[in-house]
Amino acid sequence: MSLFDTRVPAVVLRMDRNPFHHGTLGAVRSLGRAGVDVHVVADCADSPVRASRYLRGLHTPPPPGAPPAEIAAVLRRVAARLARPAVLIPMDDACAVAVGRARTELAPWYLLPDQPGELPARVADKAELAGVCASLDVPHPETLVPDGAAEAARAAWRLGLPVVAKWSRPWLVPPGGGLRSTVLVRSAREAGELYLRAEEAGSRLLLQAFLPPGADRDWFFHGYADRFGAVRAGGPGRKTRARPRGAGLTAVGRWTPNPQVQALAERVTAELGYRGVFDLDFRRCGTTGRYHLLDFNPRPGAQFRLFTDTAGLDVVRALHLDLTHRPLPQGAPRPGRVFVVENYAPLSALRPAREGHGGRELAWHARDDRAPGRALWALWGRHVSARLRDRVHRGGARPGAPAPSGARVVRQASAPPADHAGRPDEDRARSR
Repeated sequence: MSLFDTRVPAVVLRMDRNPFHHGTLGAVRSLGRAGVDVHVVADCADSPVRASRYLRGLHTPPPPGAPPAEIAAVLRRVAARLARPAVLIPMDDACAVAVGRARTELAPWYLLPDQPGELPARVADKAELAGVCASLDVPHPETLVPDGAAEAARAAWRLGLPVVAKWSRPWLVPPGGGLRSTVLVRSAREAGELYLRAEEAGSRLLLQAFLPPGADRDWFFHGYADRFGAVRAGGPGRKTRARPRGAGLTAVGRWTPNPQVQALAERVTAELGYRGVFDLDFRRCGTTGRYHLLDFNPRPGAQFRLFTDTAGLDVVRALHLDLTHRPLPQGAPRPGRVFVVENYAPLSALRPAREGHGGRELAWHARDDRAPGRALWALWGRHVSARLRDRVHRGGARPGAPAPSGARVVRQASAPPADHAGRPDEDRARSR
């Protein structure tokens, strides 16, 4: 008899247009292997995800930037086709925020964690997160929210260059406009120029003290807070390779025990009353050794399958089991387990897996679901070729292009001032 209530389907929701979002495939495989019908509401026209044998149905998603009401309308139409309640799994922050706000409206059709509807928006907003960390006494980079271009320039000097510039609600940044969710700015002028694009970005600009990346500094924690608030499944992981290097998404990650990171994650979610799947990003201060919370993503992280224990439990399976009132199996952690994203770390994927170290999982290739792995390379080749043609056509960056001059993309890079200006890392987030 299956542990899962296979009468209850799952709906995986993603609004961003990234065709190589391997977390979506991870969710499809995780629940599909358990006998659950998995439906995906996402743009998968040029994605390996659509080739998975475990995909039960594919539905047209809301357009990028759609308001919560439109997202809810799409979900109601999908629910009408299914004609039975489903577990809903948002895979990006925009969807997680919209689902939280529409929770009451969606409840008749979807099984959802029971928590305040505005909590996902509060933790996903980078400026709000700074305040959350300050209220909980959780280490976080010193953060300033300027009120004008001149103040942005002064804030950059005050924090100590270079500084990290972030848009507080990165899911509102319009695609194709050249704006990045996070950049490292190296001059006060760049900070002031970036502030002038706040209306285009759709949210506030914030500046954070920068902590340079280094060996053993980038960590993450994936977990599931059940209906009683206990953190189940998941665990702490170390980012051993990132794209781009030194920042950005995890290309290679390793399940690595870390009591400090685990304790921080459990304390934050408990004090907030958070319920559901979450993905936290930390960076360790090279001077003090303290772990600073950089991001709180109120949904599964793309590499969540790294944390698959000896009972086969991961955070997505925990979500389905808990919301259908099924017991969660008691498995043991698998420290040393490795997750590799083949198109971002091909050499790591080609190396033989080491025996006796928790095992290894590839993002795209799987023995029981070969089609997505076969589809990956043709689609990835076309994607890379198109990017190169576009770069040649544009002739490189134009003068006055959206990204500040000399800015470098660093999707996850921030830190306490102690690493670069000698100030204590206990400085708390401040806004003006």
